[in-house]
Amino acid sequence: MSRMVLTLKSPPAIVVDCSPLTPDRLAGKSATAIAAIELQSGNRRLTVGELFDIDGESGDTLVIRNACSKLDRIGANMNGGSLEVEGDVGAFLGAGLLSGRIRVSGKAGAFAATGMVAGTLHVCGNVGDFLGAAIAGDKQGMLGGLVIVDGDAGDRVGDHLRRGIILVGGNAGDYCASRMLAGTIAVRGRVGALPGYAMKRGTLLLSCTTDLPATFNDCGTHELLFLRLLARHLAGIDTAAAPFAPHGERVRRFVGDRANGGLGEILITA
Repeated sequence: MSRMVLTLKSPPAIVVDCSPLTPDRLAGKSATAIAAIELQSGNRRLTVGELFDIDGESGDTLVIRNACSKLDRIGANMNGGSLEVEGDVGAFLGAGLLSGRIRVSGKAGAFAATGMVAGTLHVCGNVGDFLGAAIAGDKQGMLGGLVIVDGDAGDRVGDHLRRGIILVGGNAGDYCASRMLAGTIAVRGRVGALPGYAMKRGTLLLSCTTDLPATFNDCGTHELLFLRLLARHLAGIDTAAAPFAPHGERVRRFVGDRANGGLGEILITA
């Protein structure tokens, strides 16, 4: 299995669109050809060779070292392979991810996993607002796949989420699961104000009791087989997802957002 390492020489002055730097796009290219690839940075274009030291041979695995928050759109529309990022990244991490695995050792900016279709995205630190959410003008956010965040997430996690699983190990901000259409979101920490706002369908699984909008109906406490199946699924698809498996099957179930006819559910561990 071949492996290429791109080491950032120094943080750029303004943000750089790194979407061309994915294993599938670089596969089969020589180091010289990769160094000549141009990346958009504001109204300028910088070559990969100007920004990165290049080592190894392109193939299944791409490693980006010394990454910083000025690197936007890392892994965007990636279709296969493994992308490992050492450091922080900017906005639109894994946007439109089609397949493969992305792992970031630091934190990520806004709109991570927007439009993601399949694959796995794992952020070891915190993420910004709009994780898995739709961008302006789109009616659907994340469309599938698995997102794992070990740290905290910002506001509007899963806004307009259409499909897929989002796991947040820390806290989530306001409007978590807002306008959610389907899929599953699990938050192990606390959530901010108005979780499930305008929710249509889907599941928001919470480990901590919180104040819900008055437009969610309390359906009482239940033991749900679905949670056992979810635990098995998470344990089987990715080892990093296993700690997020629900602890037991007994939950308090709320249905809404009934203000707009929604039939989504918020499950709080009993």
